[in-house]
Amino acid sequence: MDLLNYFIRGSFLFLQLILIKSIVAQEPVSLASPDQSVQVNIRFENGRLYYQVTKQKEIIIDRSLLGIVMEQDNFSEHLKWVNSSALTRVKETYHTRNAKKSTIAFQANRQTFSVAAASGHRMDIIFSVSDDGVAFRYFFPWVNGSSSTITKELSSFNFIAGTRAWLQPMSQAKTGWEHCHPSYEENYLQDIPVGTVSPLHAGWVYPSLFKYRDNWILISETGLDGNYCGTRLVNDSASTKYSIGFPDPREVFTGGGYLPVNTKPWYTPWRIITMGRLNTIMESTLGTDLAPAPAAPDLSYIKPGKASWSWINSKDDNITYEEQKKYIDYASDMHWQYCLIDVNWDTKIGYEKIRELATYAAQKKVGLILWYNSAGDWNTVQYHPKDLLLTKESREREFQRIHEMGIKGVKIDFFGGDGQSMIQYYIDILQDAARYKLMVNFHGATLPRGWAKTYPQLMSAEAVYGMEMVTFNQDAADAEAKHCSMLPFTRNIFDPMDFTPMNLYKLTHSNSQRKTTSAFELALSVIFLSGIQHYAESPEGMAHVPEYVKDFLRTLPDYWDDIKFIDGYPGNYVVLARRSGHKWYVAGINGENHTRSVNVDLSFLGSRNASLITEGKNGELFDKTELVYSKNNNTKLDMNARGGFIITAE
Repeated sequence: MDLLNYFIRGSFLFLQLILIKSIVAQEPVSLASPDQSVQVNIRFENGRLYYQVTKQKEIIIDRSLLGIVMEQDNFSEHLKWVNSSALTRVKETYHTRNAKKSTIAFQANRQTFSVAAASGHRMDIIFSVSDDGVAFRYFFPWVNGSSSTITKELSSFNFIAGTRAWLQPMSQAKTGWEHCHPSYEENYLQDIPVGTVSPLHAGWVYPSLFKYRDNWILISETGLDGNYCGTRLVNDSASTKYSIGFPDPREVFTGGGYLPVNTKPWYTPWRIITMGRLNTIMESTLGTDLAPAPAAPDLSYIKPGKASWSWINSKDDNITYEEQKKYIDYASDMHWQYCLIDVNWDTKIGYEKIRELATYAAQKKVGLILWYNSAGDWNTVQYHPKDLLLTKESREREFQRIHEMGIKGVKIDFFGGDGQSMIQYYIDILQDAARYKLMVNFHGATLPRGWAKTYPQLMSAEAVYGMEMVTFNQDAADAEAKHCSMLPFTRNIFDPMDFTPMNLYKLTHSNSQRKTTSAFELALSVIFLSGIQHYAESPEGMAHVPEYVKDFLRTLPDYWDDIKFIDGYPGNYVVLARRSGHKWYVAGINGENHTRSVNVDLSFLGSRNASLITEGKNGELFDKTELVYSKNNNTKLDMNARGGFIITAE
C-alpha cells in the first residue's frame, strides 16, 4: 500500500509539473503563409505572450511582446493559456477605384490564440499570415454592456541590430501654425539606425519603413474604427524595440476622450508587418486587404477623377466668383471632372452664388467640391465655414443643403489629432456624407488607415508635407524632389494621398522657387495615388505647356487596374508602371541632385508603340520622342537631377 501511495503521489506531482511547464513555457506554435515563405512563431512563456517573424527562415522581427492593459484587466502578464483554434484559409476578392489595383485577390492563413487574465476574462490574439506579411489584432468577446477602456497596448516590434529606418516624426499636439498639429506633415528621416529617438519626442507616424539586409519591413495599422485611437510607434535609444504608442491626451474632440473605449465585443485594429524585397512592399495591398468591406449600398455617386484648384496658385484673396468660374472653364477644357473651391467661400462668394457656379459647372460636366473647417476648439484656425460639422444635426443640415445645390464633395480641414473621440468624428463625417452622396477629402488630417476601402466615398486625405508647403518656403522647395521620392514607399503605399502635385510651369503667389523639372512634376500625376487628384497648375501656367502634354493629362486614367514596381530606392528615385485597361504608363522621378541612369526592364510591355516625355532642351519645358526599347534586355534611361519621365505604351 505504501508503494502504491508513493506511486500515486509521484504520478500526481509529475502531472503537476507537466501542467506547470505547459502553462509557464508552452512550446512555440508556428503559422506560415500560403507559400510558406513567411512564418510567425507564437510562444507563451511565464504568463506572457510573444511572437517572432521570419522570412525565408531568417528572423525579421525578433521575440516581441504582445498584450493589452485595460482599466479592469491586465492582459499582458500573469496570463493563463486557454487554447488555439484550428488554422483557416482566408480568401477574398474585392474591387476598388481608389487603390493600386481595381481588382484585388487576397489570401492568408489565420489562427486565433486565446489567453485569460486573472479575472478569468479572455483575450484572443488573431494572426493573419500572407505571402507579403504578418498581421495581428486582439479580440475581447466578453465585453458587453458595461464600458471597457484600454489604457495601454504593449504590442511591440523588436528589430535585429543593424536594421536601418526611414521614418517621419510625429509632431507634438497643439504646436505649429494656429496650434493645428499633429497633421502628419513632416519630412522623413532617411536611412537612420533603429533606436534613433524622434527629434519631436512624440514618436513616429505610419507607415514606418525599415530594412534588414535584403528585406524591407513596413509597419502600419488598418481597420481602425471609432472605438480605438490612432496609434504611432514609440521607442527609446537603448534598444531596437518599437512599441505601440497612444496619442497625446489633448488630441480629442471637444469633451471626448483619447483612450480606446467600447461597450460591445471588441476587435482592435490590425497591426500589419509587410515584408520582402522592395517590389513586394511596393505592390502589396495589405493595408486595404485587412480593412473591412464597404457597408454602403449605393456607390454610384463615387467617381474618381481630377480637379482644378485655384488656392494653390492664387491663395485666399482670389476665392471669388469670377476666379472660380475661370477654374471651372479650365477643368472643362482639360476634361477634368471637378473644381475645388477653397476657404471662406461662404462669405467671399456666398451660398446662392455657389449654387449658380454649381449649375454652370454641371453644364460643362464639372462637379464642385467645397472646403470646410472641421475645427471646434482644438486649434485657433479662423478660416470658414467653421463649426458647421460639429454636431450630427448641424452636419446633416449642411450636407443636405449642399447636396441639393448639386455639390459633389467636401474637403474638410484642420482636425485635432488621433484620440478616440477624434477618430469617431472622422467616421461620423464619412457615414453622414454617404447619406447625402458626398465624396470626402480630409486635410490637416490623420493617415486614413484603410478607410478608403471601408468608406469608398473617402477619395483622399492629406496627411503629408505636400505641395502647399513648397509654395510657402524655399526649404520645402529645395527638399521636394527627395521628399517626393520617399512618399511612394511610405505615406502613399496603401492609402490615397492628396499631395496636390504637378506644378508644370512655375509657382505663383509663392515665396519660393521650384527646384524640380517640369517632367518630374508631370511624372507625379502617375506616381502618386489619389481618388481625386487636385493639380497644382493654373490655367495661365498650362498655357505654356505643349499640346501633347495637355492631351496626356486630358486622357490620363482616373483609376488604375494594376501596378508594377520597376526600380527605385526610398528617398533617392523611383520608377513605377501602372496599367489602365490594356495601356501602360511608366513614370520615374529622380530625387537626387545629380543625373541618374536607370536600366528599366520593359519586357512586360511586349511589342507596343511607346512614347517618352522628358525634359526639354533650349528652354523648352518638355520633349517627346518615340521610344525604341528592348523587349529582351533592360532599356537605359537617364534622369536629370530632380528630373523625371513618363512612358506611355499601348
